Amino acid sequence: MNLTRTSNPLFGSKTFEKAQRAYTGEEKMTLNGTINKTALVILFVFASAYYVWQKFFAVFDPANPGAATSSITTFLAIGGIGGFIVAMIASFSPKRSGFLTPIYAILEGMFLGGLSAMFEAQFPGLVVKAVSLTFMVFLSMLLVYRQRIIKVTGKFRRGMMSAMMGLLFFYLASWIAGMFGANVSYLSGGGTFGLIFSLIVTGISAFSLLLDFDFIERGTEAGAPKYMEWYGVFGLLISLVWLYVNILRLLSIFAGRD
Repeated sequence: MNLTRTSNPLFGSKTFEKAQRAYTGEEKMTLNGTINKTALVILFVFASAYYVWQKFFAVFDPANPGAATSSITTFLAIGGIGGFIVAMIASFSPKRSGFLTPIYAILEGMFLGGLSAMFEAQFPGLVVKAVSLTFMVFLSMLLVYRQRIIKVTGKFRRGMMSAMMGLLFFYLASWIAGMFGANVSYLSGGGTFGLIFSLIVTGISAFSLLLDFDFIERGTEAGAPKYMEWYGVFGLLISLVWLYVNILRLLSIFAGRD
């Protein structure tokens, strides 16, 4: 069985085959188990995000927004950097995903809670729209996948991986150029290029969910070990976080143009 790569660094082409060879005879991965674990980690994200959100607005003053931002700087740093480190560890340690997934969810919740609060302070009502739209896109892509409106073929996977790698190199080149004094504000600005670029990235992040659904389905069909449920949830959570951040950014561009 050939499980080719998805948009997540966690999901390599031989992940399930290696797991099966190492843990033949163990309890198997199931779709219901994966769904239940997904719901649980999303609750962790919301709880963590809400805590940081409350910290921000407890001291928020429209006349001095910098004070509120300073109050959550530590949470942003721990959540962002810690989440990245946990994700890197998990990408090489599928067996530890049951322990690492809740930690990742809490860390990402801290980061998203702080980021969302800052956007909300600037554009009231934006976060509710972003959260709602994220789940609408998630459910829509799940329907598209289940109805096979878009089939996840080898060609589709290769195309998505090419798009992902293109984005990675583009971000890296822009970062290096910025270090040498080049003006790369067009990436984060609200101009026409920034809007088009944000639309493209949001689209790619949405379609990456199809690859995650495919990975999870193939894992259950292959009879992967039970711990792979957590591994699949981990990868899906990464995609959801990426999608939400892109949608939040996209909506802020539209809001800034009003």
